[in-house]
Amino acid sequence: MTVPSLLRQRMRRDWLQLTLWILGTAALAASAVSGVEQSYGTLQDRQEVLVAVAANPVIMLFRGLPSGAERQAFTLFLILPFLAMMAAFMSSFLAVRHTRAEEELGRAELVSATPAARTAPTIATILHGVTANAILAVLVIAVYAGSGFDTAGSVIAGVAAGAVGLVFLGVALVAAQLMRTSRGANSLSVWVLIITFLLSGIGNALGTPSEDLQRIESSWLTWLSPFGWAENARPFADDAWWPVLLCLGTGVVLTVLALVLQPLRDVGESFIAQRPGRLYAHASLSAPIGLVWRLSRGSLVGWCVGGLLTGLLSTSLASVVSDLGTDIPALQNVLSALSDNGSLQAGMVVIFFLIVGVLAACAAVQTVSRARQEETHGTAELVLAAPVGRVRWLGGYLLIAFAGVLAVCAFGVLGAWLGALKEGDTDLVRDAVLAGFGQAVAASVFLAITAFVFVVAPRVTIALAWVLVLGGLMLGLFGALFALPDAVINLSPFTSAPTVDGGDLDMKGGWWLLGATVLLAGGALVLMRRRQLATNG
Repeated sequence: MTVPSLLRQRMRRDWLQLTLWILGTAALAASAVSGVEQSYGTLQDRQEVLVAVAANPVIMLFRGLPSGAERQAFTLFLILPFLAMMAAFMSSFLAVRHTRAEEELGRAELVSATPAARTAPTIATILHGVTANAILAVLVIAVYAGSGFDTAGSVIAGVAAGAVGLVFLGVALVAAQLMRTSRGANSLSVWVLIITFLLSGIGNALGTPSEDLQRIESSWLTWLSPFGWAENARPFADDAWWPVLLCLGTGVVLTVLALVLQPLRDVGESFIAQRPGRLYAHASLSAPIGLVWRLSRGSLVGWCVGGLLTGLLSTSLASVVSDLGTDIPALQNVLSALSDNGSLQAGMVVIFFLIVGVLAACAAVQTVSRARQEETHGTAELVLAAPVGRVRWLGGYLLIAFAGVLAVCAFGVLGAWLGALKEGDTDLVRDAVLAGFGQAVAASVFLAITAFVFVVAPRVTIALAWVLVLGGLMLGLFGALFALPDAVINLSPFTSAPTVDGGDLDMKGGWWLLGATVLLAGGALVLMRRRQLATNG
């Protein structure tokens, strides 16, 4: 096999999902244009939003870097980090799917047995990823240039999004060399993505606003993140190329590093070896639920740490908001208006706990998706060959996933309590408990949906489950911006979940979510009784 033939094989295999990723990113870019026109149609509207952003920096954890109130720059402030995130997720999954996953399934060894060089599959994957990000960048450029935006800024915006994708293509290729399994490589890549995204947001939140509160200079933390590099290109304001070139250079360095590491290990091996097993199995492994816990505990601990840190930020940054504007009278006035009756700090807790809910949903989806991975690899068949029924087997995954949801949200509350103790304000702990309960309800819906899809359409389980989580997050963050009807916005469990209202719990759509969770999870267990194993990927 040659590199061109391997590249064609990858394109045939991925054409549908890459088409969805790329068109979805272009649609998100186009929606931002129409959303800004509908929601912030005048210059004064946009200026007031940026003043509020300067007063409440936590907003910048979920948006970009303000560069002025002009329509074009304002649009990119709202959407650029998420265009880059879409490219990053697409690139990470693509790289692992065609490298470490192929080794894990034994197919890479078959390719290595041909006259093709051992690095040929990796080079084909690199070309595949570069092509996908180039197409994504071109479509983003076309969206903005076609909307009447300045051509130079449109090019910067599109190339910046694609460049971040190339950084994470390199991250995932290196992770595939380091980790023994595709699951481990994907987990490492996603954690790097999440951490760098938060570093960029926190760096922006701790930045310095201009005198007119229309522009913010980010702090040094932002420069530790490729998302921060893309944002500091400031499309339609500064149109700076050098941060984009920094992204491209980092992507090249990481890609070369992956190519250097690959010949240093055997096919199927990794630099971070799996721990050797015990000589004798622990008693807990005599039951299927013990096996599920053993397989899932590492990733669940990681999600719990994420919940703890997010909860800690939810109350720790309250002092940052309260202390802002000491030297800027206009900002001091806005802060006084926003923080009436303590609503600003409570709102911060609710916003941060939406992220805790996303982490809990990711923990649940990853745990239940493990059942599909075990089925595909043939190890589920070995378990079911013992006196273990299908319902009991799937039930173990549901129980561990639900325990993971509760644990992530509980650690989020613990982090909020620790942050409140540090700041000497424990009044927010009650808000954190209520918000944590609401997001646990939301995350449980994704658990049940993943289980139901696994039973009725196993081959699309993993892709569809993650798309639904991402779609729910996008509706929660952008539904109001795009002026979508409340009925559409509330399709996201994250926005229709129980929330804090004046210090009390507002159930909103909580009862519907609980009902859907019970119905879908119960239906999955009932249907699993007669379902045959689907071992083909």
